[in-house]
Amino acid sequence: MPRQTNPNDDTATDQALADHLDMDIGQENTNFEQLQSLVNDLDGDVSPLVSSVLETLVATIDDLHERVTELEADLERTHEVATTAVGDAATNDQRLDDLEAQQETTREVAKSAIAKAQQLEADADQQEDAEQLPEGIEPSSSPLDFFANCRQSKVKTMFVERSNRQNTYRAISIAKRWPEFATTRTDGSGVFMTKTDLQTALTAELGKEPHRQTIKRVWETLVDIGGDDVVEKTRQVGRDQTQTEILAMDMKTAEGLLEKRYIGLDLLENSDHKAATGGVTPVVVESSP
Repeated sequence: MPRQTNPNDDTATDQALADHLDMDIGQENTNFEQLQSLVNDLDGDVSPLVSSVLETLVATIDDLHERVTELEADLERTHEVATTAVGDAATNDQRLDDLEAQQETTREVAKSAIAKAQQLEADADQQEDAEQLPEGIEPSSSPLDFFANCRQSKVKTMFVERSNRQNTYRAISIAKRWPEFATTRTDGSGVFMTKTDLQTALTAELGKEPHRQTIKRVWETLVDIGGDDVVEKTRQVGRDQTQTEILAMDMKTAEGLLEKRYIGLDLLENSDHKAATGGVTPVVVESSP
């Protein structure tokens, strides 16, 4: 039969051994040099087997103590690194927010200055440019309407290759693709596009999912170059639905983007300097009565 062990017997044996060695088994901070000295003093008092076991136990306890010390040191270092990383991340987030706010403010100031300069230039050129159109050709009603009706390869050269303004070219291209991506009003009076529609159109245009900043900038560019042709408003379907931002055009304006009425007139040949100023000025606009 297997031998039945009693925990009380083990405890009594441990205590007897500790008494023999003059040790306190409840002491947490045991001096390992003292333990080793006691084992050495036993010499011939105990059998070689017991002496060997004691030597092994003392060495194991010493190793475990050193390992615990190392783990505590590693934990402290890890805590310091984690604390530093969290602090650095918070600082970087704040700096990023500050830079974005600063960039937005700078952009608004520049945008305002460009708009004023464009208006001065457009006012001086309106009557002359409109009169230079061939008979039967309608003048443009906005920069968007003008560039949408020019040869797109030249528009791309102007905004992408010469002035590095890809978002302006994207805005013009997407506005012309309204039959694919915009929603036509039920009464046929116009069309509108949400930011989700714009994202879908940009995905088709770029061949990949656009960055949220690209969506935002193309949206703003459509508002800028659309003039009175593109109206930014909100739409709500039912009382329980949230309001949705849209860009709306009446049907006449939308269809006018597809007429190609300036192809062959080379109206872009003498307007590069206008596009290079930073904004887009309509080269052909209807003169005020």
